[in-house]
Amino acid sequence: MKHITYIHEHLDWTEWQWSDKKLLPLVSRVRILQGRLLGKLLTLRFDLNVEAQLDAVTLEIVKTFEIEGESLNNEQVRSSVARHLGVEDGSMPTATREIDAVVEMILNATYHYQQPLLLDDLLGWHRALFPDGYSGLYRIKAGSIRDDSQGSMQVVSSGYGREQVHFGAPSADTLSDELEKFLSWFNTSPNEQENIDLVIKAGIAHLWFVTIHPFDDGNGRLTRAITERALAQSDDSAQRFYSMSAQIFKQRNDYYKILERTQKGVTDITEWLVWFLQTLEQALIAAQTTADKIIDKASFWQTHRQHALNTRQVTMLNALLTDFYGKLTTKKWAMMTKCSIDTALRDINDLIEKGMLKKSEASGRSTSYEVVLL
Repeated sequence: MKHITYIHEHLDWTEWQWSDKKLLPLVSRVRILQGRLLGKLLTLRFDLNVEAQLDAVTLEIVKTFEIEGESLNNEQVRSSVARHLGVEDGSMPTATREIDAVVEMILNATYHYQQPLLLDDLLGWHRALFPDGYSGLYRIKAGSIRDDSQGSMQVVSSGYGREQVHFGAPSADTLSDELEKFLSWFNTSPNEQENIDLVIKAGIAHLWFVTIHPFDDGNGRLTRAITERALAQSDDSAQRFYSMSAQIFKQRNDYYKILERTQKGVTDITEWLVWFLQTLEQALIAAQTTADKIIDKASFWQTHRQHALNTRQVTMLNALLTDFYGKLTTKKWAMMTKCSIDTALRDINDLIEKGMLKKSEASGRSTSYEVVLL
């Protein structure tokens, strides 16, 4: 079998190269989007600002696990994030100790963005991912760098007997030096690195750490936590309003393909950085849409603050103002609020009279309704 030379096997493999000509237009677009998003959200009143953070951090945590094929309870994650942001209310479910630990890890990564990233941070984050020392059925050394005692570290797919090796990581005896070099670079000011733009640095950090692959498991999630810290540095803000992991999840197949090509390539990483910046751009565009919904929702309730509404109406309007799936019909209202069709119709007609709902123009065979936004 032909030997594959992985990127880390090249001499001076971290002397990264890229094409400024191909990256700078992307960097410019990303920076404009970051400025617009942060400018809009940082000037919102406190409760809306926190709601935007709550949405983004919850999404980041849930999606970074989904990328790895693992599911977290969304409501428990949101509850834990809310508690850490100081906005918990009694209606939220209690989060498990494991979810609390993961939330603390992500918030530690971003809220301390101005502090140096230390090996102790990485070891602590790893323990938070695997508090019982198990990854599924397998015992791992949580909070410790891998030692390859069970064989060399490889990224493998497919079932037993049909394994396909996508990547072979550096050997365990090199990890101490590799991590020391990475952390020294990560903690060096861009002013001392030929003024590298921080969004480019985030892309390099992502590739570099996931290539070192220093742990038995959890390397992808730790990579994305490091990326979050680098992006917080690029925003110069601990407040997170967009989710890179959510966008990576949408493009998960492309993510693994571009990583594999890059890790089997040479030290010119232009293609990877183009993909990273394009993905970041899409994450920022998605966050702008979310921010607009939060602002529209606040404006809607401010406009209609004088109207007396029942609990069903408030619940359904809030659903319609966030991420309501499909069309609102009388039947769907009745099903979601557990009331009769007649009661649902009365609720809806009342909101139409108050100017809060209207019949959709393209209702089709059954009448549907939508929120009236100013």
